[in-house]
Amino acid sequence: MKKLPSKQTKNLKRKFHAPGQRPPGLENDNQTDIQMKFKRSLGPPRSDKCLLYSTDWEKSALLSNFRKRGWLQVPSFDGQWNFYWACTQNCRYIFGVDHPYRMRSDQIINHFPNSVELSRKDLLIKNIKRYRKDLERKGDPLATTYGPSMKLGIGGTRYIHLDIIPMTFVLPTDYNLLVEEFHKNPASTWIVKPCSKSQGVGIFLVNKLSKLKKYAYDARTFYPHFNRDTCVISKYIDNPLLIGGKKFDLRLYVLVTTFNPLKAYLYNEGFCRFCTEKYDQTEIDNVFMHLTNVSIQKTNEEYNTIHGGKWPMQNLWLYLDSMRGEGVSDVLWNRISDTIRHSLNAVAPVMANDRHCFEVYGYDIIIDNNLKPWLVEINTSPSMHSTTTNDRMLKARLIDNVLPVVLPPTGIPDDHWDKTPHPDLLKNFTLLLPMDKEKPQSTKRSPQRNIVGKKRPVVVKLKINKEDVNAISNSDLPSTSQKSPTTIDKMKCLPKWVRYNSPIPMLPPILNLQRQVAGSSTPPPAPPSAECSLASSKSYTSRLSK
Repeated sequence: MKKLPSKQTKNLKRKFHAPGQRPPGLENDNQTDIQMKFKRSLGPPRSDKCLLYSTDWEKSALLSNFRKRGWLQVPSFDGQWNFYWACTQNCRYIFGVDHPYRMRSDQIINHFPNSVELSRKDLLIKNIKRYRKDLERKGDPLATTYGPSMKLGIGGTRYIHLDIIPMTFVLPTDYNLLVEEFHKNPASTWIVKPCSKSQGVGIFLVNKLSKLKKYAYDARTFYPHFNRDTCVISKYIDNPLLIGGKKFDLRLYVLVTTFNPLKAYLYNEGFCRFCTEKYDQTEIDNVFMHLTNVSIQKTNEEYNTIHGGKWPMQNLWLYLDSMRGEGVSDVLWNRISDTIRHSLNAVAPVMANDRHCFEVYGYDIIIDNNLKPWLVEINTSPSMHSTTTNDRMLKARLIDNVLPVVLPPTGIPDDHWDKTPHPDLLKNFTLLLPMDKEKPQSTKRSPQRNIVGKKRPVVVKLKINKEDVNAISNSDLPSTSQKSPTTIDKMKCLPKWVRYNSPIPMLPPILNLQRQVAGSSTPPPAPPSAECSLASSKSYTSRLSK
């Protein structure tokens, strides 16, 4: 067997390879060299209790959590790691059929072998369509449909509970079906997305079939490989919920520890991503008012680097309860949870389950004006990059919540760990699947409870500092009666920067509420007394005034 020179081996141990690339010096190695490189990992599990980790992403949200636990970092190709936060390319390489590496019992990695079943847009569409047909064939109540006289909505299906994605076609396979639908609704707008791209790359809107034909022709002319790529085209949601006239979507995080049996948890924190320009359906070529991707919006000169065009979920819930009525945010949260459940159930039968794996998915969901959530896409490697301080703290808390759920109490992965953490370790995670059979979902539920019966008050669901928690509690509200808080009282719970210096312009009803809070018929030149606001609002206003 060919052996690597000792000097070359030492150099390899010191270096990290880029995601998707093999270690330096081994680009042309044969199968024997690869086996030699991983010979250590084929041995017995390590006996020491210090966890060794490796990561392909040098992000503070990850490294801060790993280091504060006293973990030691090792090269990924060394094979000595217990915990590997890998990129999808390296994960596919590890699970590849030609790869000689077999994971030990004390190793765990952050991707499933075929996670693309969720992340690739064409595969996601195929799995959801198959899921619908299977339930309909079994006569499941979830596959209940509307009557034949009902007009089809944006989803393009008659399913009452499974209408979670807009009408979508995969090109070029479904091109004839798309043309037929175009002729039925010539005034509709469609959005085209490459199947394997992310961060808004290659996305555009069309409202004429000729424009799509021209795009395909130009792509084949200048990019010969285009005819081998696939893309999806979906009916555009032209009635999105707007705040301050701007479109936004939600980024939520879902943790899946196993697909057989399916165990999934929804992280109770998230954020809204806003466009930098006000929404106008007619200007379909302006990406700054239609696409909420941060990678696109930050190229606009109107992009604000202080808040990054992001809202914490806390502000959205307060806004909805103030504008749409008490408990509306809980109803929407239940609908979002159902949408995520259906997407996971759709791919569970085709997922290659492996006890060494877990996955944190980034769900992008858009809300229409009827408060119906629509699944936009799912990311297998949600960005851990932080654009603001609040963004960095949220993602650091996310990873801090993930680690106790995926690792056993001993801290080292082992064969006996069934990935069922103690309820106290879930922290800000809510159990999505399996459903609690003793507490089935009810349409007439307490507005302060979520689907599985766990309390979901705003201050628990969304992590904020201790001063904010105290200020939001009813004892600090200015109302002296025992009645439920009024709409104005709720607006007083919003931070000052939301009520007066909001980075997202408020709608006229919100402006009227601001004036009522201030006790004046004209917009106040300065915020009212501090007793009506959160204790942390001073830090927000000071940052915005800079």
